Amino acid sequence: MGARPAGAQVRHARSVLNSLRRTVRAFRAAAQAAEAGLGISGAQHFVLERLADAPALSLNDLATRTLTHKSSVSVVVSRLVERGLVRRHRSAADGRSIVLTLTPAGRRALARAPESAQHRMVTALRRFPPGQLARFARLFERFTAELGVATLEPLMLFEEERAERSGGRLRRAGRDRNAARHSGRGRGTRRTKSTHERRS
Repeated sequence: MGARPAGAQVRHARSVLNSLRRTVRAFRAAAQAAEAGLGISGAQHFVLERLADAPALSLNDLATRTLTHKSSVSVVVSRLVERGLVRRHRSAADGRSIVLTLTPAGRRALARAPESAQHRMVTALRRFPPGQLARFARLFERFTAELGVATLEPLMLFEEERAERSGGRLRRAGRDRNAARHSGRGRGTRRTKSTHERRS
């Protein structure tokens, strides 16, 4: 006898959730390893990989190669430029165009790192036959719609999470400094009891 429809639905739902749990767990670990070893986010790691393949002739070019939006990749590139891992310069062929290349420091950082989580994900998706990938895309889009998150901006994975953690550390550090200042003022103004008061 076949499984009851309700039982099959529970089994399939569990299978999907377990697959998502494994994926999130593995990719978060990879992003944390990149942050701990290189001091960069998983998204920044992914951009370095794409630029290692070839310089990007524009932000639009890099957005296409990272399968994301220009605005999202622009934020990531700016942070990599600030860290000295990516160079932004004018094209020799067309002075109006911006070319993005890895710096020597960027290549050294990338040489120390394993494949990024997002690179592994893209590689896995490209192994799907076209028909299966199209069906998977439609089902996943419906899944996000059912969750009510289909309208959220699809930022690059692990970039926002790192920024939030950094912001949280800064906020905590600020609170700690304020608490220390208040504590110091309290110690400085506290009145010392007289010998008579202590005896009484």
